[in-house]
Amino acid sequence: MTTGAHRLAVLGAGVMGVGITALALAQGLPVLLIDVDGAQLDRARSKIDNELRMAQLMGRIPAERILGELVTATSPEGVAEATVVIEAITENTELKAKALADVSARVAPGTPLITNTSSIPVDELAEFVDRPADLVGTHFMNPPYLIRTVEVIRGSGTGEETMSRIGSLLTALDRQPVVVRDAPGFVTSRVLHPMINDAVRVVQEGTASVEAVDALMEGCLGHPTGPLRTADLIGIDNLADSLQVLYERTGDEGCRPCELLLDKVRRGELGRKTGRGFYDYQEEN
Repeated sequence: MTTGAHRLAVLGAGVMGVGITALALAQGLPVLLIDVDGAQLDRARSKIDNELRMAQLMGRIPAERILGELVTATSPEGVAEATVVIEAITENTELKAKALADVSARVAPGTPLITNTSSIPVDELAEFVDRPADLVGTHFMNPPYLIRTVEVIRGSGTGEETMSRIGSLLTALDRQPVVVRDAPGFVTSRVLHPMINDAVRVVQEGTASVEAVDALMEGCLGHPTGPLRTADLIGIDNLADSLQVLYERTGDEGCRPCELLLDKVRRGELGRKTGRGFYDYQEEN
């Protein structure tokens, strides 16, 4: 596997930024991880180490593999040295647009700009970058080291060279791309997130407990973790944001975040990352 041609810059040290960084380091790629919050970067280093250990324990990477070099920064000044930029900040159109506009002006023409998004159309974000042909979307699943398939979203203006380069990157990351057309939510989120919303609504209405819903979806329908454990893994705030994007852009009432979901967000019960969501993870944190 050839990795020397790739030098990544990852924007955002949250759950997905950490996961994508860990995946790249595991495959020997150097990463510049950028976040405006220095404390968040400090926490990210520990989380990345934990993900790498878990990947080794699960046999996803050999224990003897030489890891890529990690550099962290609180400003994007070093982004010009990257051959690929992956934006992985929160699921907010304005914030993503601002970050992409900034790095677009700093990198060389032809440098792929990847927005890792679960729902925001690539064409919306393309309006804010200098060269729309360089912009493409991905939807890495969490955790990236465990799930090999990556949804790749080609915008209407995404160029052939960008598609070729993202294919090369995903090969270096040992991931399997599946390319889809740009649309709100693409495929995975457009199908999965309204289903999770319905599962939450069933609990909200008192039809069944959290545990019963997941047990039935696992045992009867073959869902690997159950929709509510999946919500906790995604991050309940991220799920609510994604559903709001889908609702605003499609008008589908099934995508309107249900009240129990929004109540979890208001209480800060966001899933695994905060130690509590639909389930309790305090001991894990």
